[in-house]
Amino acid sequence: MMDKVSLHGIDVYAHHGVHPAERELGQRFVIDVDLWIDCARPATSDSLNHALDYTAVHACINETTAGTSFHLIEALAGHLCRALLEGFPVDKVLVTVQKPNPPIPNFLGRAAVTFVRDRAWLETGKGN
Repeated sequence: MMDKVSLHGIDVYAHHGVHPAERELGQRFVIDVDLWIDCARPATSDSLNHALDYTAVHACINETTAGTSFHLIEALAGHLCRALLEGFPVDKVLVTVQKPNPPIPNFLGRAAVTFVRDRAWLETGKGN
């Protein structure tokens, strides 16, 4: 049985983008993650020792996003998937990277990509 733990709205200032100004000056990114993990044990024990530590997940996302620099949000999303699957005992992740203010003329929306990856993705080498 798989349960889902979600952290949505993680706001990170980072230096990703195709344009030199984006990479030099930086900008806001908003990250949403869903992590599939069996929560049966923490549901009965009520102990953080048996649960996925949201604070550690948040720190991983923050450090990974702010500590790297990619041209594409697709590359960032893939990197986050790898970091979460390697760093936590989760079976599957859904990562959405949103760029609230992309440099597109006459566009007031946000650009976003969503990746869904699992352990098989890591094990087949496609996680490279």
